[in-house]
Amino acid sequence: MMAPFTSLADFIALLRKARGPDNSALKSAQARNAELTKPAGSLGRLEDLALWYAAWRGNSRPTIEHPQVIVFAGNHGVAAQGISLYPSNVTAQMVMNFQSGGAAINQLSDCFGAKLDVHAISLESPTQDFTLGAAMTQKDFLNALQLGWNSVDNETDLLVTGEMGIGNTTSAAAISLALFGGVGSDWAGRGTGLDDTGVALKADVIEKALAANPSSQEDGVEALRCLGGYEIAAMAGAIVRARVLSIPVILDGFICCAAAACLQSISHTAIDHSLAGHLSAEGAHEKLLAKMDKKPVLSLGLRLGEGSGAALVIGILKAAVACHSGMATFSEASVSKP
Repeated sequence: MMAPFTSLADFIALLRKARGPDNSALKSAQARNAELTKPAGSLGRLEDLALWYAAWRGNSRPTIEHPQVIVFAGNHGVAAQGISLYPSNVTAQMVMNFQSGGAAINQLSDCFGAKLDVHAISLESPTQDFTLGAAMTQKDFLNALQLGWNSVDNETDLLVTGEMGIGNTTSAAAISLALFGGVGSDWAGRGTGLDDTGVALKADVIEKALAANPSSQEDGVEALRCLGGYEIAAMAGAIVRARVLSIPVILDGFICCAAAACLQSISHTAIDHSLAGHLSAEGAHEKLLAKMDKKPVLSLGLRLGEGSGAALVIGILKAAVACHSGMATFSEASVSKP
């Protein structure tokens, strides 16, 4: 399905009118959960995850058959400010690695039976350095949102969005500052391994970005356009498509969550169909998750990106759903209830 929006206003309207979870399916799933052969609550958060998934899929006894991982790649003009240890050509090199099956996300997708798609977006034409003005024009921004939307398969029943883009932790930090305030140092982290001097430079660059883009503090969509990247905008487009199709989403780390936070600023229920896959080692991610009121499933010290932390949670969510849908009830197993 091609994106049904041709303007940012249309995109926002689609997000605001998207339907919520199926409460009837949720009630039925809760009733089933109460009858499964286990002490009440003994599977802990697995039970909550299964019920959440059932509600969004509109099925009280669901299965996960078609998980999809999408990695978007884009280059950032702000990399010229020296905010990364790696040159921008590493983005294209890593895309080739994804395509040849050599990256961590390839192994994790295979491990959990997920289809992996990779979309490189205008790598030869990075976004503008946002210390000088908006990262994207209205047209380029809309194109990235549409690309993200179009990348989600109709049959997908669980979505992970990942990214690759040298300089994109700086972009995510700038977005976070625009949305939630503070100073640059509140949101600047080490990214791919910056030392203290590099982190201080990144904090200064972030503050310059907001000074150059005062409209970025007006709303999340404008923050995403002015301070984001093509890959971050594409993730947002994919997340909204998933919402419209009632596809649950597992959010990855700091960068993916910055994209989701832009959507949440438009409507507080915009990303209720998503859960935080993990808490990354990027310093500001914990603060961002707190602002978004999202509790991560895992905390393993990951800071790779690519959707890697979220991909791990595919296995956990599959396990949760398998227990919920496959276990016998007390009556079916002829087991006495307490």
